[in-house]
Amino acid sequence: MYDFELVKPKSVDEAVSALAAEDAQPLGGGQTLIPTMKQRLAAPAVLVSTHDIDGMKGVSTDGGVMTVGGATTHGTVAKEAASAFPGLAGLAAKIGDPAVRNRGTIGGSLANNDPAACYPAALLAAGGTVVTNAREIAADDFFEGMFTTALEEGELITVVKFNIPEKSNYQKFEQPASRFPLVGVFVAKHSDEVRVGVTGASEDGVFRWTEAEQALSSNFSAEAISGLTVSADGMIGDLHGTPDYRAHLVKVMTGRAVSAAE
Repeated sequence: MYDFELVKPKSVDEAVSALAAEDAQPLGGGQTLIPTMKQRLAAPAVLVSTHDIDGMKGVSTDGGVMTVGGATTHGTVAKEAASAFPGLAGLAAKIGDPAVRNRGTIGGSLANNDPAACYPAALLAAGGTVVTNAREIAADDFFEGMFTTALEEGELITVVKFNIPEKSNYQKFEQPASRFPLVGVFVAKHSDEVRVGVTGASEDGVFRWTEAEQALSSNFSAEAISGLTVSADGMIGDLHGTPDYRAHLVKVMTGRAVSAAE
Protein backbone atom coordinates (compact mmCIF):
# COMPACT_ATOMS: atom_id res chain seq x y z
CA MET A 1 0.00 0.00 0.00
CA TYR A 2 0.95 3.66 0.01
CA ASP A 3 0.18 6.70 2.14
CA PHE A 4 -3.32 8.15 1.96
CA GLU A 5 -5.63 10.09 4.26
CA LEU A 6 -8.66 8.34 5.72
CA VAL A 7 -11.61 10.58 6.62
CA LYS A 8 -14.50 9.17 8.69
CA PRO A 9 -17.40 11.65 8.54
CA LYS A 10 -20.50 11.29 10.69
CA SER A 11 -22.97 12.85 8.25
CA VAL A 12 -23.65 13.11 4.53
CA ASP A 13 -22.79 16.81 4.55
CA GLU A 14 -19.41 16.10 6.15
CA ALA A 15 -18.76 13.36 3.58
CA VAL A 16 -19.63 15.60 0.64
CA SER A 17 -17.35 18.31 2.02
CA ALA A 18 -14.50 15.80 2.37
CA LEU A 19 -15.05 14.54 -1.17
CA ALA A 20 -14.36 18.03 -2.47
CA ALA A 21 -10.67 17.52 -1.65
CA GLU A 22 -8.33 16.85 -4.54
CA ASP A 23 -8.18 13.18 -5.56
CA ALA A 24 -10.73 12.09 -2.93
CA GLN A 25 -12.83 8.96 -3.33
CA PRO A 26 -15.69 7.46 -1.32
CA LEU A 27 -15.05 4.22 0.57
CA GLY A 28 -17.94 1.86 1.32
CA GLY A 29 -17.03 -1.65 2.37
CA GLY A 30 -13.82 -1.52 0.35
CA GLN A 31 -14.39 -4.95 -1.19
CA THR A 32 -13.36 -3.66 -4.62
CA LEU A 33 -11.47 -0.45 -3.94
CA ILE A 34 -8.92 -1.80 -1.44
CA PRO A 35 -7.80 -4.72 -3.64
CA THR A 36 -7.61 -2.31 -6.58
CA MET A 37 -5.35 -0.01 -4.56
CA LYS A 38 -3.16 -2.93 -3.51
CA GLN A 39 -2.60 -3.71 -7.16
CA ARG A 40 -1.72 -0.05 -7.83
CA LEU A 41 -4.64 0.28 -10.25
CA ALA A 42 -6.01 3.19 -8.22
CA ALA A 43 -4.21 5.67 -5.99
CA PRO A 44 -6.63 8.12 -4.33
CA ALA A 45 -5.02 10.58 -1.94
CA VAL A 46 -8.08 10.71 0.33
CA LEU A 47 -10.57 7.99 1.20
CA VAL A 48 -13.90 9.17 2.60
CA SER A 49 -15.51 6.34 4.55
CA THR A 50 -19.31 6.00 4.80
CA HIS A 51 -19.05 3.44 7.60
CA ASP A 52 -19.95 5.85 10.43
CA ILE A 53 -22.82 7.66 8.69
CA ASP A 54 -25.85 6.19 10.42
CA GLY A 55 -28.22 8.15 8.18
CA MET A 56 -27.00 6.07 5.23
CA LYS A 57 -27.79 2.72 6.82
CA GLY A 58 -30.90 0.60 7.17
CA VAL A 59 -33.88 -0.76 5.25
CA SER A 60 -37.43 0.58 5.38
CA THR A 61 -40.66 0.06 3.44
CA ASP A 62 -43.44 2.54 2.73
CA GLY A 63 -46.17 2.60 0.11
CA GLY A 64 -44.76 -0.18 -2.02
CA VAL A 65 -41.25 1.26 -2.07
CA MET A 66 -38.27 -0.21 -0.25
CA THR A 67 -35.61 2.32 0.74
CA VAL A 68 -32.10 1.09 1.46
CA GLY A 69 -29.36 3.35 2.80
CA GLY A 70 -26.30 3.53 0.57
CA ALA A 71 -23.99 2.32 3.36
CA THR A 72 -26.16 -0.70 4.19
CA THR A 73 -24.30 -4.00 3.98
CA HIS A 74 -25.39 -6.93 1.86
CA GLY A 75 -25.93 -8.98 4.99
CA THR A 76 -28.33 -6.41 6.40
CA VAL A 77 -30.28 -6.29 3.13
CA ALA A 78 -30.53 -10.09 3.16
CA LYS A 79 -32.09 -10.00 6.63
CA GLU A 80 -34.20 -6.84 6.64
CA ALA A 81 -35.65 -7.09 3.11
CA ALA A 82 -36.73 -10.71 3.47
CA SER A 83 -40.39 -10.20 4.38
CA ALA A 84 -41.28 -7.32 2.05
CA PHE A 85 -39.00 -8.04 -0.92
CA PRO A 86 -37.79 -11.66 -0.84
CA GLY A 87 -36.29 -11.40 -4.33
CA LEU A 88 -33.90 -8.66 -3.25
CA ALA A 89 -33.10 -10.41 0.03
CA GLY A 90 -32.31 -13.62 -1.84
CA LEU A 91 -29.96 -11.75 -4.17
CA ALA A 92 -28.09 -10.13 -1.28
CA ALA A 93 -27.77 -13.46 0.53
CA LYS A 94 -25.92 -14.94 -2.48
CA ILE A 95 -23.29 -12.21 -2.83
CA GLY A 96 -19.75 -13.42 -2.15
CA ASP A 97 -19.17 -15.04 1.22
CA PRO A 98 -20.03 -13.99 4.82
CA ALA A 99 -17.01 -11.69 5.05
CA VAL A 100 -18.01 -9.85 1.88
CA ARG A 101 -21.67 -9.66 2.89
CA ASN A 102 -20.77 -8.17 6.27
CA ARG A 103 -18.53 -5.44 4.79
CA GLY A 104 -19.69 -4.72 1.25
CA THR A 105 -22.38 -2.06 0.77
CA ILE A 106 -25.16 -1.61 -1.75
CA GLY A 107 -24.08 1.95 -2.56
CA GLY A 108 -20.51 0.89 -3.21
CA SER A 109 -21.61 -1.94 -5.47
CA LEU A 110 -23.90 0.27 -7.56
CA ALA A 111 -21.34 3.07 -7.83
CA ASN A 112 -18.66 0.63 -8.99
CA ASN A 113 -21.02 -1.00 -11.51
CA ASP A 114 -18.93 -4.10 -12.06
CA PRO A 115 -20.27 -5.89 -15.18
CA ALA A 116 -20.95 -8.97 -13.02
CA ALA A 117 -22.35 -7.21 -9.94
CA CYS A 118 -25.73 -8.48 -8.71
CA TYR A 119 -27.54 -5.34 -7.46
CA PRO A 120 -27.66 -3.55 -10.85
CA ALA A 121 -29.90 -6.31 -12.24
CA ALA A 122 -32.30 -5.90 -9.30
CA LEU A 123 -32.39 -2.12 -9.55
CA LEU A 124 -33.20 -2.25 -13.28
CA ALA A 125 -35.84 -4.94 -12.82
CA ALA A 126 -37.46 -3.05 -9.94
CA GLY A 127 -37.51 0.21 -11.90
CA GLY A 128 -35.75 1.76 -8.94
CA THR A 129 -34.05 5.05 -8.22
CA VAL A 130 -30.60 6.04 -7.03
CA VAL A 131 -30.66 9.01 -4.67
CA THR A 132 -27.48 11.02 -4.22
CA ASN A 133 -26.58 14.07 -2.18
CA ALA A 134 -27.54 16.17 -5.22
CA ARG A 135 -30.39 14.48 -7.13
CA GLU A 136 -32.41 11.37 -7.98
CA ILE A 137 -31.45 9.18 -10.94
CA ALA A 138 -33.80 6.58 -12.44
CA ALA A 139 -32.29 3.11 -12.80
CA ASP A 140 -32.70 3.19 -16.58
CA ASP A 141 -30.55 6.34 -16.69
CA PHE A 142 -27.98 5.36 -14.08
CA PHE A 143 -25.96 2.60 -15.75
CA GLU A 144 -23.86 3.79 -18.67
CA GLY A 145 -21.65 0.80 -19.46
CA MET A 146 -18.97 -1.33 -17.84
CA PHE A 147 -17.77 0.35 -14.61
CA THR A 148 -19.52 3.56 -15.72
CA THR A 149 -22.52 5.33 -14.18
CA ALA A 150 -24.24 8.70 -14.30
CA LEU A 151 -22.56 9.73 -11.03
CA GLU A 152 -20.53 12.91 -11.25
CA GLU A 153 -17.32 13.63 -9.36
CA GLY A 154 -17.97 14.12 -5.66
CA GLU A 155 -21.49 12.68 -5.89
CA LEU A 156 -22.42 10.15 -3.20
CA ILE A 157 -25.17 7.51 -3.24
CA THR A 158 -27.13 8.14 -0.06
CA VAL A 159 -30.26 6.04 -0.64
CA VAL A 160 -31.45 3.41 -3.11
CA LYS A 161 -35.19 3.01 -3.74
CA PHE A 162 -36.80 -0.15 -5.13
CA ASN A 163 -40.38 -0.44 -6.36
CA ILE A 164 -41.48 -3.67 -4.69
CA PRO A 165 -42.88 -6.02 -7.35
CA GLU A 166 -45.74 -8.46 -6.96
CA LYS A 167 -43.38 -11.35 -7.67
CA SER A 168 -39.63 -11.50 -8.12
CA ASN A 169 -36.63 -13.80 -8.15
CA TYR A 170 -32.92 -13.71 -8.86
CA GLN A 171 -31.05 -16.58 -10.42
CA LYS A 172 -27.32 -16.62 -11.04
CA PHE A 173 -24.99 -19.14 -12.61
CA GLU A 174 -21.92 -18.42 -10.56
CA GLN A 175 -18.24 -18.89 -11.13
CA PRO A 176 -17.38 -21.02 -8.07
CA ALA A 177 -14.05 -19.37 -7.23
CA SER A 178 -15.17 -15.73 -7.29
CA ARG A 179 -18.91 -16.31 -6.74
CA PHE A 180 -19.58 -13.62 -9.32
CA PRO A 181 -22.25 -14.64 -11.83
CA LEU A 182 -21.31 -15.76 -15.32
CA VAL A 183 -24.90 -14.69 -15.86
CA GLY A 184 -27.40 -13.39 -13.33
CA VAL A 185 -31.04 -12.59 -14.08
CA PHE A 186 -33.50 -10.71 -11.89
CA VAL A 187 -37.16 -10.98 -12.92
CA ALA A 188 -39.76 -8.64 -11.41
CA LYS A 189 -43.49 -8.84 -12.09
CA HIS A 190 -45.16 -5.49 -11.42
CA SER A 191 -48.87 -4.74 -11.66
CA ASP A 192 -48.51 -3.23 -15.13
CA GLU A 193 -45.35 -4.79 -16.57
CA VAL A 194 -42.58 -7.33 -16.19
CA ARG A 195 -38.95 -6.19 -16.09
CA VAL A 196 -35.91 -8.41 -16.60
CA GLY A 197 -32.42 -7.27 -15.54
CA VAL A 198 -29.39 -9.22 -16.77
CA THR A 199 -25.89 -9.00 -15.32
CA GLY A 200 -22.60 -10.80 -15.94
CA ALA A 201 -23.28 -11.41 -19.62
CA SER A 202 -22.69 -8.26 -21.65
CA GLU A 203 -19.54 -6.31 -22.46
CA ASP A 204 -21.66 -3.18 -21.89
CA GLY A 205 -22.64 -4.25 -18.38
CA VAL A 206 -26.12 -4.72 -16.98
CA PHE A 207 -29.06 -4.55 -19.39
CA ARG A 208 -32.78 -5.26 -19.73
CA TRP A 209 -33.94 -8.14 -21.91
CA THR A 210 -36.86 -6.32 -23.48
CA GLU A 211 -38.08 -9.19 -25.68
CA ALA A 212 -38.54 -11.37 -22.62
CA GLU A 213 -40.26 -8.52 -20.79
CA GLN A 214 -42.85 -8.22 -23.55
CA ALA A 215 -43.50 -11.95 -23.66
CA LEU A 216 -43.73 -12.30 -19.88
CA SER A 217 -46.02 -9.29 -19.53
CA SER A 218 -48.60 -11.24 -21.55
CA ASN A 219 -47.91 -14.64 -20.00
CA PHE A 220 -45.83 -14.85 -16.83
CA SER A 221 -44.49 -18.35 -17.28
CA ALA A 222 -41.24 -19.94 -18.42
CA GLU A 223 -43.05 -21.21 -21.51
CA ALA A 224 -43.57 -17.62 -22.67
CA ILE A 225 -39.88 -17.24 -23.51
CA SER A 226 -39.37 -20.73 -24.97
CA GLY A 227 -39.33 -19.42 -28.53
CA LEU A 228 -37.00 -16.51 -27.87
CA THR A 229 -33.29 -16.39 -28.58
CA VAL A 230 -30.58 -14.13 -27.20
CA SER A 231 -27.93 -12.79 -29.55
CA ALA A 232 -24.32 -13.53 -28.63
CA ASP A 233 -23.19 -10.23 -30.16
CA GLY A 234 -21.54 -8.12 -27.47
CA MET A 235 -21.56 -10.89 -24.89
CA ILE A 236 -18.48 -11.48 -22.73
CA GLY A 237 -16.16 -14.24 -23.82
CA ASP A 238 -13.44 -15.53 -21.48
CA LEU A 239 -11.97 -18.73 -20.06
CA HIS A 240 -15.19 -19.30 -18.10
CA GLY A 241 -17.57 -19.17 -21.05
CA THR A 242 -17.99 -18.14 -24.66
CA PRO A 243 -20.37 -15.40 -25.83
CA ASP A 244 -22.73 -18.11 -27.17
CA TYR A 245 -22.66 -19.87 -23.81
CA ARG A 246 -23.54 -16.70 -21.92
CA ALA A 247 -26.33 -15.89 -24.38
CA HIS A 248 -27.76 -19.36 -23.75
CA LEU A 249 -27.50 -18.87 -19.98
CA VAL A 250 -29.50 -15.63 -20.14
CA LYS A 251 -32.51 -17.55 -21.39
CA VAL A 252 -32.01 -20.46 -18.98
CA MET A 253 -31.62 -18.20 -15.91
CA THR A 254 -34.62 -16.11 -16.94
CA GLY A 255 -36.79 -19.21 -17.15
CA ARG A 256 -35.62 -20.39 -13.76
CA ALA A 257 -36.25 -16.98 -12.19
CA VAL A 258 -39.80 -16.87 -13.58
CA SER A 259 -40.55 -20.36 -12.29
CA ALA A 260 -39.17 -19.52 -8.83
CA ALA A 261 -40.70 -16.03 -8.52
CA GLU A 262 -42.81 -15.41 -5.44
